[in-house]
Amino acid sequence: MNALRSMRLAGIFAALLMVFSMVAVGQAEARMGGSFGSRGTRTFQSVPSTVTSPRMTSPVQRSMTPNNGPSTAAPASQFGNPRPSFFGGFGGSLLGGLLFGGMLGMMFGHGFGGIAGGFGFLFQLLIIGGVLWLIFRSRAPAAPGVASSGRSFGFPGFGGGGQGYNNQPSPPANKDEIGVSNADLEAFERLLHDMQDAFAREDYAGLRRLTTPEMVSYLSEELSQNATQGVKNEVSNLKFLQGDVAESWREGNRDYATVAMRYSANDVLRDRATGKIVKGDAETPTETTELWTFTREGGRDWQLSAIQEA
Repeated sequence: MNALRSMRLAGIFAALLMVFSMVAVGQAEARMGGSFGSRGTRTFQSVPSTVTSPRMTSPVQRSMTPNNGPSTAAPASQFGNPRPSFFGGFGGSLLGGLLFGGMLGMMFGHGFGGIAGGFGFLFQLLIIGGVLWLIFRSRAPAAPGVASSGRSFGFPGFGGGGQGYNNQPSPPANKDEIGVSNADLEAFERLLHDMQDAFAREDYAGLRRLTTPEMVSYLSEELSQNATQGVKNEVSNLKFLQGDVAESWREGNRDYATVAMRYSANDVLRDRATGKIVKGDAETPTETTELWTFTREGGRDWQLSAIQEA
């Protein structure tokens, strides 16, 4: 009897550990981000899909640009419904029923150790393991199945053509209306590194040089919030992995180019007083895919004007 009770307690502990560890992982991997800035007259239009960002990206959510017309959000049916969260939908209901129903049953002498005894308990644990395996398998990212509509470039730079080159068919010419050059692509990659570095160093002068006034206001607001909370963002070991020009266009004397960018970095938040990491992992780099829009006026240097989560 004591052995069966020990098995029940061990099962409860294992199940709780499994659930809360998965919740903790999700929190640790959460990144600060958002969709903000301006893409000129296309601010409230969806961004075409590319190899780097195979889903059509929704319009900018936070912008000082007036919205004078209906936005063109990406149709859900085109790429399928968003993948549900781990604790949502069928998987969450089934797992919740098995775990919590079983644990409540154990408290009253039923559930995992009830009708079938110890063997029934083990069998139900196997069922839970199978459900977890199926859920995690379903959450694995699928291989991109949408052909690129933008201009694709190699590694490690946009125009490098080195490791990881994406051999895709030539995209429609009208997506790159201004003719983005290799020099432009190299400028975009430099801006990725320089902007992240300036943000991590809290270099406001650098941010004013690299980004539009609107972007400076948003980034300064985030830096101010970090300071108020007593934390500092630290970005290191940034590596550009892949990039595609989703679209480029001209509005009067101003050029725009929206680029899908995938990069990895060690991104953490540290306590300003103690230096202790409060969010992120300093040893394990995380990969991020975002849509960055760059703008220039009259042939001057490119500046970052919008960031969107892919």
